[in-house]
Amino acid sequence: MTRIGSSELDVTPLSLGGNVFGWTADRDTSFAILDAFFDGGGNFLDTADGYSAGVPGNAGGESETIIGEWLADRKPHNAVVATKVSSHPDFRGLSARNIRAAAEASLRRLGRDSIDLYYAHFDDADTPLEETVAAFDELVRDGLVRYVAVSNYSADRIRSWVSSAQAIGADLPVAIQPHYNLVHRNDVEDHIVPVADEFGMSLVPYYALASGFLTGKYRSTDAAGDSPRAGGAAKYATAHGLAVLDALEQIGRDHQASIATTALAWLRAQPTVVAPIASASRPEQVADLLASTRLDLTAAEIARLDDVSSWSPAR
Repeated sequence: MTRIGSSELDVTPLSLGGNVFGWTADRDTSFAILDAFFDGGGNFLDTADGYSAGVPGNAGGESETIIGEWLADRKPHNAVVATKVSSHPDFRGLSARNIRAAAEASLRRLGRDSIDLYYAHFDDADTPLEETVAAFDELVRDGLVRYVAVSNYSADRIRSWVSSAQAIGADLPVAIQPHYNLVHRNDVEDHIVPVADEFGMSLVPYYALASGFLTGKYRSTDAAGDSPRAGGAAKYATAHGLAVLDALEQIGRDHQASIATTALAWLRAQPTVVAPIASASRPEQVADLLASTRLDLTAAEIARLDDVSSWSPAR
């Protein structure tokens, strides 16, 4: 177990992404995935109020609803649930009124009295940051939210959030959720990591497996039509991306670990990263994800992956 920033949230060093629930994983499959994750020792779930509003027939909140039904049925004693606000079709943006209404709606779907970790999902340039910060603080003071976090914020905007919070005596964010993986490193390492270090925040990276590219499944740009998510993965199938996969495969072979397990282990080893987020569309994929929490790469192996991934155009 590991602790998120200055919070009292103890989590496994891997977060199960709920973005597929109600999308590529139906209710029964989602339940099986959640069972496998908790049976394997996991306890940290990541979702958002907007998952999966973009899917035909969905209205948003499907992932939270499935997680809430699973929590009500299984009643795990140690579940830590993170969700986000600003992307649900009915609750876009980060005005104070919207944040309150969205949080209450998320709590109803999740069937919980409080949200363990509540992210501002996307920055809202149309709402004064001071209003957003005060609204999050009010949720904490009212007991609807335990800890605050930010996702997809620039380093400058995170610093501004901290300044606004300090000015009113509000709790600082304890986590930052950036897009970060072996083929997408530059902005996070150059800008976000220093802010996290300065204020004692943890990173909980999304796209930890580059939309599935870092599983090794997509080795050609021709794979883009194989599944709803394949296009996001196949774009990394460049010479540099394939070199990263080759290194992961070779290092993983020494540990009898998969490419995905090894990629997550590299990310977990990075400064300030507390728990990469990875999703599974089938329950049998969960074991590989959880195996990353037990794989400690050597300094030489980390350096090799650092070197080969620094060739990536995204670096």
